[in-house]
Amino acid sequence: MERTQIGDLRKHIGETVRIQGWLQTLRDQKKMQFLVVRDMSGLVQVVVEKAAMPDEAAVISGANVESVLTITGKVIDNPIVKLGGLEMQLESVRLDSKADAPLPLDPSAADLPAIDYRQDWRFLDLRRAENLLMFKVQTTVLMAMREFWVKDNFIEIQSPKLLGAPSESGAELFELPYFDRKAYLAQSPQFYKQMGMAAGFDGVFEIGPVFRADPSFTSRHMTEFTSVDMEMAYVESHEDVMAYQEKWLAYIIQRVKEAHGEEIKARFNADIEVPSLPFPRITMSEALAILKAEGYQVPPEKKGDIDPGGERVIGKYVKEKFNHDFVFLTDWPIAVRPFYHMRYADAPGITKSFDLLGKGLEITTGAQREHRYEMLAEQASEKGLNHEPIQFYLDFFKFGCPPHGGFGFGLSRFMMILLDIPNIRETVYLFRGPTRLNP
Repeated sequence: MERTQIGDLRKHIGETVRIQGWLQTLRDQKKMQFLVVRDMSGLVQVVVEKAAMPDEAAVISGANVESVLTITGKVIDNPIVKLGGLEMQLESVRLDSKADAPLPLDPSAADLPAIDYRQDWRFLDLRRAENLLMFKVQTTVLMAMREFWVKDNFIEIQSPKLLGAPSESGAELFELPYFDRKAYLAQSPQFYKQMGMAAGFDGVFEIGPVFRADPSFTSRHMTEFTSVDMEMAYVESHEDVMAYQEKWLAYIIQRVKEAHGEEIKARFNADIEVPSLPFPRITMSEALAILKAEGYQVPPEKKGDIDPGGERVIGKYVKEKFNHDFVFLTDWPIAVRPFYHMRYADAPGITKSFDLLGKGLEITTGAQREHRYEMLAEQASEKGLNHEPIQFYLDFFKFGCPPHGGFGFGLSRFMMILLDIPNIRETVYLFRGPTRLNP
């Protein structure tokens, strides 16, 4: 007999079926046993008459909560039962895996322990219905991203994560021995997605891990995370990239709303709102003026950048003024942008770049790139970079390269704002931070 998903039992009223899943609760009474069994698709109550089935009842009595069971039984319509208005009458049971007791973490408990403790027992924490839904949503998000790009003939790439030279500024690098030399874990696929432009691929994207040796212990930082990156050719400015991203993002959110909107509201009390287009755009000079008018002082060490507190103030301002959850902060000064961002010809101190904030949290950095070899080499020198380690990258632009731009997008931060989850550690399958390498 094939396995039936619990969520499909309504289709099998009056039939004998087989289900497999976790024993979530057991009420072991004198004459009757009432089990709640869980699989990925839902919950069902199973009823056992002890006198009629003493051997099976003994197996169930010996199974601790969170044990794995295979149950065969008849599906009965019973409107009194809260779990879907049906139940199963047991015919046979098999204990596939007995859970130890007591549980270090009960995934069905109303009160949860602290997040660090739950990270120690992440596999149990992931059994919670909220986490199951979150990763179903993330799967839909990733599928929608690919759908949108593939429709536009983008090519998916997988760039190396072991690099001979840093792909960004050189800060926050993980360095490791590589035979007789040093290697670095990739901070971004930036150089290699731009190689796709030089290769004649009009649009490329990558969804993969990146690494930052950042000692931050915040609710928004990780040392390893999934970056979503794209690059597109023949752009006129960073406005083309922003216009593309907002359409891409609205499509993704629409797909999530269609597939999971009601369940997200029930589980997370979050409303999925498809954002209107275009997103608001604010230049960095305007953003700094807004912060000043709001009485928010950016820390002096930022020098043209905005700190997380400032991002939250801008997010609140945009929500109040534009009734929008997203805003592009554009035209960043060259001091806080990497050498490969294109600069305005009539304002060489300003880059054609942007960040995207969602609900006051930075989720994207993007720009039009400098594709002219001489300008790129000059800008690298201005930043004090030695050309030798990055000459392979500079060579991409020696033999013809179209104007292009792109962005890097933080998947886990996006999940935070989509589901109103306050800590990034909750949105990643396994968290990596300065003090966590296990499980």
